[in-house]
Amino acid sequence: MKLFDNNVKAVDNVSFTIERGRFFTLLGPSGSGKSTVLRIIGGLERPTKGKVLLGGKVVTHLPPYERNTSMVFQSLALFPHLDVAGNIAFGLRMRRQAPDVIAQRVVEALDLVELPGYGERRIWQLSGGERQRIALARALVTEPRVLLLDEPLGALDLKLRKAMQVELKKLQKRVGITFIFVTHDQEEALTMSDDIGIMNKGRLEQIGDAREIYERPETKFVAGFIGETNLLDGKAEEVGPGGARIDHGGFASIAPGAGVEPHAAVTIAVRPEKIRVGPEALQCENHYEGRVVDEVYTGSSGRLLVELDSGHRIIAQVQIRNLGEFAPLGSRVTLGWRPENVVVVH
Repeated sequence: MKLFDNNVKAVDNVSFTIERGRFFTLLGPSGSGKSTVLRIIGGLERPTKGKVLLGGKVVTHLPPYERNTSMVFQSLALFPHLDVAGNIAFGLRMRRQAPDVIAQRVVEALDLVELPGYGERRIWQLSGGERQRIALARALVTEPRVLLLDEPLGALDLKLRKAMQVELKKLQKRVGITFIFVTHDQEEALTMSDDIGIMNKGRLEQIGDAREIYERPETKFVAGFIGETNLLDGKAEEVGPGGARIDHGGFASIAPGAGVEPHAAVTIAVRPEKIRVGPEALQCENHYEGRVVDEVYTGSSGRLLVELDSGHRIIAQVQIRNLGEFAPLGSRVTLGWRPENVVVVH
């Protein structure tokens, strides 16, 4: 737990374990507490209550330089008055390593991030992606047990950011150490992570791999935050072997019945790509009539916003080759989804 001034809970009873060598991402909106958790692990913040263990050893009382962790910030914090080699060597000099050891380790670090021969270059001579790699080399050269990354790709343009996501994941697999990565970008987290922890208002809502987080969100927040989804509130009318019948006030749907109590308030989540539009919707147990009120072209696919006759609005994703066939604005369409594509969330 971490309390700031005025008893504001930045971190509220967060507890988790990361297996060594995993790429673990803390994902959440701004102000959710993810960076504070990272700083507590790294020793830059002291928890108000609780302990930090690294390799089974309590390190809560230790300063950052005694925790065998390294940190990469969004700003990168490279020293402009030093050349590339000087930046990478900084941590080794602080540890009073021998000059010949430092020189060899710098060469190895540059090879690791695929920038051999860059030692004499100045920071201002590097591109954004090269600076990012130098920051990673400086963090890794001390051979930390855990590498902490606080939105390190946030300042890069989209194309470079995607390229660096791939490179960073490859680098983590190559060095084999634990990465704890903080981001607010859902796609980034799903692309790179072995495990993801979803933060919301200082609390950890769910931990799982990318498929589990996306396909089986446990809470309404996780379902709405990860990707795009349709959230429909309702009340369970009947629960039986065939599933639960949910009354949404104007229409009803069939959802999985596991964990649903009769007459309980229920929220279901249905991903847009799970929704069928047109004749194939009639093959789904849940199918409804509506009118197209908006359409968005996204290149390989399109999104339709359909207002059902009940007044509820549903987003459906369709292949772009079909978009013009049945989706002019104002047209009547049938859409549907199968119960197995429904997730009941808390």
